[in-house]
Amino acid sequence: MGQQVVIAGGGPVGLWLAAELRLGGVPVTVVEERADIDQRSKALTIHPRTIEILASRGAHKPFLAEGLPIPGGHFAMLDDRLDFRALETPFPYTLALPQARTEELLEEHALALGATIVRGHRVTGFTGHADPVTVQVDGPDGPYELQAAFLIGCDGSRSTVRTTAGIDFVGTPSTVLGWLGDVTLDSPPRPGFSTFGLQGGVMVAPLPGGRYRVVGVSPDSLTTQWPGDLTLEELRAKTVAVTGEDFGMRDPVWVSRFGNATRLAAQYRRGRILLAGDAAHQHFPAGGVGMNVGIQDAHNLGWKIAATLRGWAPDHLLDTYHTERHPVGAQLMEHSRAQTALMTGFTPEGIDLRSLFSGMIATQPALNKALSERLTALAVNYPTPDPTTHPLTGTRAPDLAFTDSENNLFSQLRPDGYLLLDLTAGALAGRTRPGLTVHTRTSTLDQPPAAWATVRAALVRPDGHVAWVGVDEDDTALSAAVDRALATTHRTAARPAGLSNER
Repeated sequence: MGQQVVIAGGGPVGLWLAAELRLGGVPVTVVEERADIDQRSKALTIHPRTIEILASRGAHKPFLAEGLPIPGGHFAMLDDRLDFRALETPFPYTLALPQARTEELLEEHALALGATIVRGHRVTGFTGHADPVTVQVDGPDGPYELQAAFLIGCDGSRSTVRTTAGIDFVGTPSTVLGWLGDVTLDSPPRPGFSTFGLQGGVMVAPLPGGRYRVVGVSPDSLTTQWPGDLTLEELRAKTVAVTGEDFGMRDPVWVSRFGNATRLAAQYRRGRILLAGDAAHQHFPAGGVGMNVGIQDAHNLGWKIAATLRGWAPDHLLDTYHTERHPVGAQLMEHSRAQTALMTGFTPEGIDLRSLFSGMIATQPALNKALSERLTALAVNYPTPDPTTHPLTGTRAPDLAFTDSENNLFSQLRPDGYLLLDLTAGALAGRTRPGLTVHTRTSTLDQPPAAWATVRAALVRPDGHVAWVGVDEDDTALSAAVDRALATTHRTAARPAGLSNER
């Protein structure tokens, strides 16, 4: 059997997935068509949950050092911005960092862990959904083949892997063309500038290095016809039409149009073929969530593939990738379509709707928080088939503080196994079954959140979501409950790596 995993696509999603697989002990080859990292940074925003993910692997510090922190985000370019400062996270802000630099940092991370990355090569297809998958690649010296235990499509909205696998990409075509430019502004507007009216909407965001991103929509954006490539003069004219000035716009690094085609893969997994990132979901880039959701896909998937190949995962584990992440993709579709509707309301009625909703964001803290948690993915809660489980099951574990150490929860997470939190101060010591891929942290919580106040034990997945919670005050009963939880999450005896549920 081929133990290697092949990833088609070396953008942020493929690179993070490669690093996760290496941390899980799995050989991985990333096949990327571009010979060099694309300096046109489609993504600019790193959201709080993504920073948490980086922190859970000790990879966040370079991003914090270089990114520009912004304590909020926009919803549909409304006048009143979402306030992230009250979010329950160590990182209550977004980081503005060009995607090109994000890719450089993630590539360094993956290479340091032993990933193989081949640039200037392209996955052209594959044969077989069973073990092994024969992956066809076209390189500078001609075509060749790779044998893989799994092939992961991280190759964008036009994914060759998805198309070859015959997975439907269902949704709606583009009816809106937004526009953007990364430029120098001699007279930039105030921080957080955005404006919207009958002539359109424009938002200006600072970039590291002194440049700015000017992004907008206008009534002529409502089209299904491609008007040709955007130019600096057209960007200037559109900006002046909305704002009355061009802010001294010059020296473009990149100008582009972007559409609102919205599609979702019908399956995230078909046998040994899986999809992540833009290969699984396409949408209008409202709120800058696309790259973040893709990295979160990879974070959910990487440890599951590693656990499967290393023999300790239960048979159904890989199926949970689709059941957990497909609803997140569907919610992303809803979220982006709703923002698109608000961003293209170039009528008096549309302006009033925007004004009403914007005012509610400003005056209703509960609405502000709910939208912020949804936009930043802090509210993602994976479903559990058992309605009797503790309410924390499936939620993202916060960065819990311990009474005996300055090292909080995120620093304790490991991609090669679950984390067992023994919050009884040692009552569970030595009472769990040996031979399982479990790391134990024995302590008590320092000022725990209200939802965690009565928790005496918890099993946290490698991706930071809660798998099981125990609140029983009887130590014997609690220990038995831990054993039952481990029997559900682990294969008791390692088997030869592979799958028994080929589909």
